[in-house]
Amino acid sequence: MTVSLSLISKSKEQTQLLGEKLGRLAEPGDVYLLTGRLGAGKTSLTQGLARGLGVAEYTRSPTFTLVNEYDGRMPLYHMDLYRVDSPEEAMDLGLEEYLYGGGVTVIEWAERATFLWPHQYLLIKLTYVSPTKRHIELSAVGSRYIRLMDELRRLFSKDGSEA
Repeated sequence: MTVSLSLISKSKEQTQLLGEKLGRLAEPGDVYLLTGRLGAGKTSLTQGLARGLGVAEYTRSPTFTLVNEYDGRMPLYHMDLYRVDSPEEAMDLGLEEYLYGGGVTVIEWAERATFLWPHQYLLIKLTYVSPTKRHIELSAVGSRYIRLMDELRRLFSKDGSEA
């Protein structure tokens, strides 16, 4: 069963705020799969998520290193598969080790390694609308993420924010 939530972000800060809310609600083993073209806001969302996890250092996209690890209230594993050219290459990287650990895993360009996706995850599709506006579609797969979506809906209805 998949449950979806559609949001509009009107700024980089609103995208980061969504990520921060996700980070505050995160549990060990959470997996967030991010898709969207260059400039859609994937790294901005991850920066907010890191802030919500209490990560003190600046979060940047690991385009050349593929994985950055950050310490917060639990580890954050930030992956970027932009430069991965084939499923075989992704398999050789050993990324699945991160998916089943005690931290939170965020994968940018997740569509490049769908075979890695666990049975439960939160898929976040970011779509560029204008220089400041993004459409964000969250799709929860599995009971953990359906509960997370319910909590996000409550947060957004309580504070009246769009993202």
